[in-house]
Amino acid sequence: MFSQIKAAIIDLDGTMIDTSPDFLVAINRMRSDFALAPLTLDVIKTMVGKGSENLIQKVLSVDFDADGVASHFNDALAAYQRHYLTINGDHSQLYPKVQEGLQAMRDLGMRLVCVTNKPLAFALPLMQKKEILHYFEHVYGGDSFAKKKPDPLPMQEACKALGLPPAQVLAIGDSSNDAIAARAAACPILTVPYGYNHGEAVQNIQSDGIVETLLVAAQLLSAKNSH
Repeated sequence: MFSQIKAAIIDLDGTMIDTSPDFLVAINRMRSDFALAPLTLDVIKTMVGKGSENLIQKVLSVDFDADGVASHFNDALAAYQRHYLTINGDHSQLYPKVQEGLQAMRDLGMRLVCVTNKPLAFALPLMQKKEILHYFEHVYGGDSFAKKKPDPLPMQEACKALGLPPAQVLAIGDSSNDAIAARAAACPILTVPYGYNHGEAVQNIQSDGIVETLLVAAQLLSAKNSH
């Protein structure tokens, strides 16, 4: 399965960067604007991964019914995005062996694309700040296409941009979002065990394997391609 891989589509939040501390600050500053009590990091981690709109709906649903969520949503989303932009990357950090893994993949001749559900205006400065942007040919955010993961469209578009069949493009992510999108796009998928995955165990994800780090993923590809 991994012997013909020529490129990788890699997720951002929970896969390359632990952004949950940034979410914690931005969400709780937004909640403070609305006189709502702060949420804990553990609670916030279960809400991350399906894009900003989904995140804010979940954050508001802690305190409001469906009508309340709807009436506060636009103001809450605007406040959250304003707060997030001011602290983007300040509290987050790369997971272990991410840069080493990206470099190892590039050394193998692999082409890299980042597909994230994070808005592009957040993703690009964050990747620049953490010094990983230069590894990637393309970066696609949650607002790059009409649909976001778990829909396969972003993965399909990434394969098109690469000019490669999905079977030659490995997806790497931390959640069922990534696996469902990759499966539907016909890309092989590896998962890392340390991300968010909506509070579910990573072992429950229907992936083609769990790799401890991106460097381990690169080493697996190197071994498969050397035969």
